[in-house]
Amino acid sequence: MKTYFRRMVDDELDLRLRSSGAVLIVGPKWCGKTTTAEQKAQSVVKMQDPDFRESYLATVSIKPSLLLKGENPRLIDEWQDAPILWDAVRTEVDRRGEDGLFILTGSSSFDLSKTIHSGTGRISRLKMFPMSLFESQESNGQISLSKLFDAPESDIDGITSSLSIEQLIHAACRGGWPAALFKKGDDAQLVVAQDYLENICQTDISTVDGVERNPKWTKAILKSYARNVSTLAKTSSIHKDILSESDNFSIITLDSYLNALRRLFVIEDLDAWSPSIRSATSIRSGKKREFSDPSIAVAAMGVSPEYFYTDLKTFGFVFETLCIRDLKVYSQKLRGELSYYRDRTGLEADAVLHLNDGRYALIEFKLGSREIEEGAKHLTTLKELIREHSKKSDQIQLREPDLLMVVTGGQMAYTRPDGVKVVPIGCLRD
Repeated sequence: MKTYFRRMVDDELDLRLRSSGAVLIVGPKWCGKTTTAEQKAQSVVKMQDPDFRESYLATVSIKPSLLLKGENPRLIDEWQDAPILWDAVRTEVDRRGEDGLFILTGSSSFDLSKTIHSGTGRISRLKMFPMSLFESQESNGQISLSKLFDAPESDIDGITSSLSIEQLIHAACRGGWPAALFKKGDDAQLVVAQDYLENICQTDISTVDGVERNPKWTKAILKSYARNVSTLAKTSSIHKDILSESDNFSIITLDSYLNALRRLFVIEDLDAWSPSIRSATSIRSGKKREFSDPSIAVAAMGVSPEYFYTDLKTFGFVFETLCIRDLKVYSQKLRGELSYYRDRTGLEADAVLHLNDGRYALIEFKLGSREIEEGAKHLTTLKELIREHSKKSDQIQLREPDLLMVVTGGQMAYTRPDGVKVVPIGCLRD
């Protein structure tokens, strides 16, 4: 039996099962949704089990409530294969009036307009991500994101990460796919992300909504996305890349493919944070291009970890995707929401992490130590701009950031004289 690597979402799933009749876990394929759900479930129905699939579908067509019978919580894996189960679960939750009855898992964002009821108040939605470095036991977790918010004056000086740059590159290329951790050899671990990409292009891009799509075009889109990862590349730029391979590929078709990839949780762009501290025309508002896991970008580029040994500049963009993935995982219990800030003067924060209690952090991602000074300067300048705006404004005051942080691929943590926390990604946890 394989070892279960504890996930950040475990505690959140416990909470949702105590507060809702059913929990829907969504997230990228292969990120571990079913395995995590099985740790809590007392009975399981796997809709894609080839030994039982036909009988399950036949049962659903006659009396779907029969599939809901069993010990609770009852896991229904890939429930969207029989959408009527959504309404059956909702009805059963209403009938019994109990919490923690069902767990539903799915690898795509289902169109709930195809169901009778939305599930609001009965079915709680929980997002799951690929594994963070702390979950894969590569970050030592000596610096807590929660504690940095709660006690920003806490001493982090001298805490070190044991991750070398080569290990960090491998972790990004391998990705946060649980199955990869059990493969024998670094080369075998890398194949998982490559297989993931191939499955998306050959099968999932069409099965997600029943619209037949071209695998070659899908791969070209993902390759363009990878070349533009962690940038504000416009959709028109990606479209131009595809036109170099197919001159009859319309912008409308591109939108269809991108929407399908979003529903599969393959691409997850960051929205802009647009505080009223400068003219609206000076603040960049486009989406920052991101994947749900850095390994998808690497697989789409078609490069090996060794490639990045001599191209750390390109790896810096992949590193940013890794950091964003991990911050999403670590901030989940704080109800964190990530965005970015950039204006036309060059002032930026690679990420802005807002918590549901109003606190927020301005964050820069810098792979090497030589870039930390520049990143810290961006953060302190932006903080001062916010402060000056609040002094002059007669309207609602904009809260100053509660935390300034540079997340780095280096090994030493410390607090700078200007208050900016420098934190290696190999030390961070929730």
